[in-house]
Amino acid sequence: MAKLSLFDRRRRRVRTTLRARSGGKPRLSVHRSGRHIYAQVIDDAEGRTLVSASTLDKDLRGKANATTEGAKQVGKTLAERAKAAGVTNVVFDRGGFLFHGRVKALADAAREGGLEF
Repeated sequence: MAKLSLFDRRRRRVRTTLRARSGGKPRLSVHRSGRHIYAQVIDDAEGRTLVSASTLDKDLRGKANATTEGAKQVGKTLAERAKAAGVTNVVFDRGGFLFHGRVKALADAAREGGLEF
């Protein structure tokens, strides 16, 4: 077995802990790259994405980029879409990313938008 990077080890640890504690709630998964940030609410029981938002969406394309302001807009948009789809409680999956900066900004904006986690 190949040695895993620190990022992959952290991602596995976070995801394993979430599965144990989720209680059947959908998972809010976050991915960030150098240019964009992506978020989606996933129902793991059915294996499908319920709602998603990113800086590449038509609504946010010109306005949001890979900054904390862009992450806030993505979090707010995701919360609106999730509430429209009937989702209010989620578990936050930060993946292998630290809960800091853009990831934290997205989470805070999603909470302000009405998601509970």
